[in-house]
Amino acid sequence: MGKTIAEKVLTSHSGKECHAGDLVIADVDFCMSQDGTSTMMIRELESLGFSTPKTKHGMAVVIDHSAPCPSVDVARIHSKIRRFASDKSIPIFDVGEGVCHQLVPESGKVQPGSLVVGADSHTCTYGALNSCSTGLGSTDVAAAVFTGKLWLKVPATHSMVVGGAFSDRVSAKDLILDVIGKVSCDGATYKSVEFSGESIDGLGMDGRMTIANMAVEMGAKFCPFGFDGITREWFSSICTEVSDGVKSDCDAVFEKSYDFDASDLVPKVAKPHAVDNVVDAAQLSGTDVHQVFLGTCTNGRLADLDAASSVLKGKHVKQGVRLVVAPASRKIFLEAMERGIISRLLKAGAVFVAPGCGPCVGTHAGIPSDGDNVLSTANRNFKGRMGNNNDVNIYLASPWTAAASAIVGRITDPREVHV
Repeated sequence: MGKTIAEKVLTSHSGKECHAGDLVIADVDFCMSQDGTSTMMIRELESLGFSTPKTKHGMAVVIDHSAPCPSVDVARIHSKIRRFASDKSIPIFDVGEGVCHQLVPESGKVQPGSLVVGADSHTCTYGALNSCSTGLGSTDVAAAVFTGKLWLKVPATHSMVVGGAFSDRVSAKDLILDVIGKVSCDGATYKSVEFSGESIDGLGMDGRMTIANMAVEMGAKFCPFGFDGITREWFSSICTEVSDGVKSDCDAVFEKSYDFDASDLVPKVAKPHAVDNVVDAAQLSGTDVHQVFLGTCTNGRLADLDAASSVLKGKHVKQGVRLVVAPASRKIFLEAMERGIISRLLKAGAVFVAPGCGPCVGTHAGIPSDGDNVLSTANRNFKGRMGNNNDVNIYLASPWTAAASAIVGRITDPREVHV
């Protein structure tokens, strides 16, 4: 019987033949934590007498959620993280370097066919790189760092086959919102979700990361993409040579299979206060927007900034609308500057914050006011997500839709705004 990507990865990392439903103790390749989760992990590791990571490729800590620091209390947390990283010779990505889920892939530490865990729920992003990666609690990550191992139940796999081609100004974000809307927020709980098909074959790494990032919003444990030429080309772009990765066997057993057609897809928006509350953007054309946020670990990459800037080129954000932009990493910020993307966004009225999580989690810059409607390219829209629990409505959409809506001042189908 053939195997899925998850079954292959956990077989190779546990040293035993395994299939969906089996319990295994697996070797972990790499671990990550960020400033919102590191203090508990550090406390657990110090209590164990920790000296060095036992994982194959070590670990990293990232200061990105509250960066730059918004308060004295958080500054003390950051100082503790920096001391820990220095004392243990652990790589640290500090303020302004970017979001953990962009920096870790850029570092080359996540390899095809690897098993990666992180103290952040969107660690599933690295599935785009042909890995099995998942978010865990801080104490579980501490255990993996300390021992180099972790017990896991091998997840069953759901197959998402996407045919056709994306229409103009329809993107990977629209696809994953559409999928979550149809599958529901818990429709793939503790499953490995594999995307394949014609439209996925032609999708760049930025789009694949967007999809993998949001897989957890339907409950998924892993979201590994099969290894192909795009995977190899992306690793080459970060000067990392890789051997062949992992693909599901042609006779692999999937618990469920879904078929989607990208050519039928239109711009989508997730309405408050649930990610699976998805409708066509055109249905919300009368909804005023007060703040638009472009960025996050979902859509702060180069292709995302470029898409928004192409809509905004020669235009201006509507009076009364705030467009806040947070590039996913310093590297992306610099490349976007070199390509003129940042200039176009600034001329259109965008306000930039440091590369990192920005307003997404609501710990510092960009907190919306009472009664605001926010259109965000982030991955979550539950009440209070961006730091204000007082009648703030968060809508989720693609960079195309975000840019168009910033111009019009209302949620807008981006195909209606002419270049």
